[in-house]
Amino acid sequence: MNRDAEAALLVGATVIASLGVGLVNLAQGGTFDAQVALTFFVFAAAFGSLHLALRRWAPSASPFLLPLGSVLAAIGFVEVYRINPHFAGLQRWWLLIAAGLATLLLALFRNTGVAPLRRYRYMFLAAAVGLLMLPLLPTSWGFPIRGVIVNGSRLWTTLTLGPLRLNFQPGEIAKLALVVFLASYLAERQPALTESRKVGRFTIPEPRHLIPVVIASIASFGLLVSQRDLGASLLLFAVFVTMLYAATERTAYLAVGSSMFLAGAAAAAFTFSHVARRFEAWLRPFADPADTGYQILQSLFALGSGSLSGSGLGVGTPDRIPAAWTDFIFSAVGEELGLAGSVAVIAMYALLVAVGVGIALRSRDLFRKLLAFGLAFTLGLQSFLIIAGVTRLLPLTGITLPFMSYGGSSLVSNFLILALLARISHEERA
Repeated sequence: MNRDAEAALLVGATVIASLGVGLVNLAQGGTFDAQVALTFFVFAAAFGSLHLALRRWAPSASPFLLPLGSVLAAIGFVEVYRINPHFAGLQRWWLLIAAGLATLLLALFRNTGVAPLRRYRYMFLAAAVGLLMLPLLPTSWGFPIRGVIVNGSRLWTTLTLGPLRLNFQPGEIAKLALVVFLASYLAERQPALTESRKVGRFTIPEPRHLIPVVIASIASFGLLVSQRDLGASLLLFAVFVTMLYAATERTAYLAVGSSMFLAGAAAAAFTFSHVARRFEAWLRPFADPADTGYQILQSLFALGSGSLSGSGLGVGTPDRIPAAWTDFIFSAVGEELGLAGSVAVIAMYALLVAVGVGIALRSRDLFRKLLAFGLAFTLGLQSFLIIAGVTRLLPLTGITLPFMSYGGSSLVSNFLILALLARISHEERA
């Protein structure tokens, strides 16, 4: 598939978004109004600018990345508009901002590629740590930046500039900085990390090389304790352990890392009330259907009522689910687009991750290989965690569904992931 086919698919995604808004209006007794035209213009401007940037600065990039991201963003936007038109209006602005920043990133790397990122790994590590610490700032902080507690978790930070008040999740950007650091660090230390020692009949990694896993575990659990957030803790730790395995091909790192996290998560469930409530809602939602289990039960009812083809856009009742436009956007899709729409969304996420992993496998430079794999894995794991949470396969994690959930910081980070993957793909093919 070439860039012309990519452009045609982007036009299709733009039509899906604008037509979906029109169908929602009709279902609610309205007409095809200015919201339809505005949606078409915003999607055309956002993805059109990215398409032109790829044509100019990364013409050999994979043509599958942008169309998949655009269709997911279109479906998500229609559901956000259906549930809360106010947030949909804000999401349009965030879509333009995210596309603009991704375009700027492609322009910055037009001559140097992603190689310069490797030299500043400790700056990225410091940035990741700093961003993760921002929500811990006191809520009574006198400066414009302060932490915010939402639903018992300290994930958000508020930036106040005069009359403007902006809430964002620093962890969404921190995960990108962490992946860049890990890709650079592991590419340099890969030979040492593959060393092993014989203990009886077993071969284990050198104990001194397990120290990074232990430190990552402590940092991950420290994040869980301080911010009371199981999702961010699991995401960051899993990214670290999996990238370590990708660099060394040592299954021992996976075994040790998984065991440590499971033990820590179990301990957290018995220690912290906020985490315990999420486990209680996961294991016994009907024990307290009016409180602890209310959100997950409404999600399951919505998915069940969607049947095979769904109730139709604007006809269902996903607004009964608390925070349906963020954590539970997949449940809204399941109700109004049915099993068919849900499977299509999951398939697009799977294809997007497969494209990213394919870029990693084709990369000859170890840094680019690990960077592409880390970005694709982060995208796939985050998607899996939230979909598994709303379907009660796993406890709720409180993270957003990439490209689909409402949220500016999430949208910006995911568009930057697309831009980085596209640039890596171009460098390998060129």
